[in-house]
Amino acid sequence: MKTMILFKTMLFSVLLFNLPTKAGAQTMKQEELDKRVLQFLKDKQQQWHNLNVPYADGQLLHDLIIKNNYQSALEIGTSTGHSTVWIAWALSKTGGKLTTIELNKERQREAIENLKTIGLSHIVEFKLGDAHQVVKEVKGPFDFVFSDADKDWYIQYFKDIDPKLKKGGTFTAHNVLQSISGISEYLDFLSQQSSYETTIDKTSRSGIAISRKK
Repeated sequence: MKTMILFKTMLFSVLLFNLPTKAGAQTMKQEELDKRVLQFLKDKQQQWHNLNVPYADGQLLHDLIIKNNYQSALEIGTSTGHSTVWIAWALSKTGGKLTTIELNKERQREAIENLKTIGLSHIVEFKLGDAHQVVKEVKGPFDFVFSDADKDWYIQYFKDIDPKLKKGGTFTAHNVLQSISGISEYLDFLSQQSSYETTIDKTSRSGIAISRKK
């Protein structure tokens, strides 16, 4: 009888020891997600058109969020979701959430399907509408913003978001190395913002203005 009790005790201990911890299970789940997202991004790397960012710029946005542990993000201009995937993927690692705004219903529908396919849609709140108005209405606060909608409205987007952006947060804007209406005015505007420190990332030909709130 004592032998049987001892055997059961040892068996229980072995099983208990080999049970995955909550942290371990979460790590495995994240690793699986990472593999799935990375494969998705690589498979579609040459297929992102329709106003989407280059692969290198998506990587940059992802890395900025991870480096600064940002957790509340806003994207202005979803398109079909390339940058959305990169941002949501980063937020899956920091425990954050993303709100993304798109004007075109068909593009938004495709973006939603892309995020569902890789298992990141639960991190994203999709808003359909004119960003000119929606940006004014979103609550915040945010610690990361990516602006990639109409360039001649960049200044107004910045002004609308500034009160909702946390200190230490970052406002990023796409296509700042390109000759597009509104870009030179936006860069001049940024040079006058003493409460922000701005750098221009030139990894791609598009360019991203990275403005960190002091």
